[in-house]
Amino acid sequence: MPVDRVTPGTLIAMKKAGETIVALTAYDWPTAEVEQAAGVDMILVGDSMGTVLFGHETTLKMTMDLMVAHCAAVAQAAGRALLVGDMPFLSTTVSVEEAVRNAGRFVAEGDMHAVKVEGGEAMAPAIEAIVRAGVPVLGHVGYTPQQTLKFGRSVVRGRGEEAAGAILRDAEAVERAGAFGIVLECIPLGLAKRVTDRVAVPTIGIGSGPHCDGQILVVHDMLGLFDKKQMKFVKRYADLKAQMRAAVEQYAAEVRSGAYPDETHAFHDKT
Repeated sequence: MPVDRVTPGTLIAMKKAGETIVALTAYDWPTAEVEQAAGVDMILVGDSMGTVLFGHETTLKMTMDLMVAHCAAVAQAAGRALLVGDMPFLSTTVSVEEAVRNAGRFVAEGDMHAVKVEGGEAMAPAIEAIVRAGVPVLGHVGYTPQQTLKFGRSVVRGRGEEAAGAILRDAEAVERAGAFGIVLECIPLGLAKRVTDRVAVPTIGIGSGPHCDGQILVVHDMLGLFDKKQMKFVKRYADLKAQMRAAVEQYAAEVRSGAYPDETHAFHDKT
């Protein structure tokens, strides 16, 4: 293990020092290798792969076996980033005992350094038990995609004082349960600042404005590989889908014309 690897304690120290945390999702070895080389602080193997990788409408079809397999692939990219596996739908809510067992799989089989658990006060017992078992936990409050069937697809959470108070209570409950950080998804930027100022652990924002201790995006969104729907908070840093299509079109044209392969791309007898 590299001595400079980012740990949960590193992220807490970064918050105290006022250093911004950079996080991205990854679902495979090549992508994780690029992110490690670029110096990302935290890589989340997110259940968002259900939409951007598998093409589903929601994240709910992601299973433990799928998540663990993709975690193991990401873990092959060595580097300093903290690797976090996303606990999928129903993996934490059936029982506390099952939540602990599932978290252990992310470490033992997926080579993750931590897991992410969606939910606030209701998930505090599971978070506490997972942490007690020796697996660090990243919390996640605000918009929680695994609750889509219950709350609908309207993503912004915490508008109005009553709703904001609930988000604050969720964040504080997650912190008390032992989480080393909290993802804040799609809450108003003023509320995100209140949460960030209230808790001692770092907040990682996605669609929650500039006042969080760090930021995370889905890598397929920011690279322009996924364009079915673009949330307001997504900034596209490249258009790789267009570049990939152009490359495939050029390949197809060269194969059809006979330009590829030529002799330089073929093996020859030894002379």
